[in-house]
Amino acid sequence: MMFANASRDELRRRYLNAWQRRREGLPLEPLDAQIADVIELHPEYQALLEDAEALKREFTVEQGRINPFLHMGLHLGLREQLATDRPAGVRHVHARLAQRLGDAHEAEHRMIEVLAEALWEAQRAGRAPDEAAYLERLRRL
Repeated sequence: MMFANASRDELRRRYLNAWQRRREGLPLEPLDAQIADVIELHPEYQALLEDAEALKREFTVEQGRINPFLHMGLHLGLREQLATDRPAGVRHVHARLAQRLGDAHEAEHRMIEVLAEALWEAQRAGRAPDEAAYLERLRRL
């Protein structure tokens, strides 16, 4: 995984730095370019990512707030799956869904809902995600 050993603050700082470099037109490492691409698709998060206080903010379901870092991280995770086609067939599911919806980003949103659910279930059960069940859920979208 691309962020396996990073702390929450390190991850968040990477988002802020990638976004700042994109806004300033500075060169980006490939991963930072991917992060900035996802941020560009989410104008609702851009002001947050221009505020250093974002490193400390809490985003909880109880507050009725979506964690923007989690949301964008799910996009990055899905994009990694699409790039490697793992689980096998995920790329085809995305292409078909994007064509049907007429919007690749909306297809990602629908797919990351399934990804989040699969990860939550695996974490709750203390096991690795069931790729076959995950792919089957995606195919039903």
